[in-house]
Amino acid sequence: MRLTDYTDYALRLLMHLGVNPGKIITVREIADIHRISYNHLCKIAHQLGIDGVLTTLRGRAGGIQLARPPEQIMLGAVIRMTEPDFKMVDCFSEAASSCVLAGRCRLNGLLAEATAAFFARLDQVPLSALLPAAALSLPVT
Repeated sequence: MRLTDYTDYALRLLMHLGVNPGKIITVREIADIHRISYNHLCKIAHQLGIDGVLTTLRGRAGGIQLARPPEQIMLGAVIRMTEPDFKMVDCFSEAASSCVLAGRCRLNGLLAEATAAFFARLDQVPLSALLPAAALSLPVT
């Protein structure tokens, strides 16, 4: 299993915002600091805004900020929002599998169980767990 760059960039964006609580930050600033494509990061910020993770503010003084405290943003939910699918092997697909072992193989069930365990763990981890302790004690201005 490998997370896409889209998810990696989404998590970086959220961590950057998490260490700057209450501050409105531009996507350009985050893109420049993390050396990420501005256009790609705009798509990610837009989607996270639609999903209610970010508040987006348009205009001259616009930018983005977390819509909720980092303690309330769970990593499992974010990864589900940003990953297209978790079909680790062909037989996970709802379409007919081309595998000649379909129906006799136990790999599908084992990998489905492992994926469920992966998300069960990340569903317990808030964004705040990824932030330095000092960032969590900063006052919101």
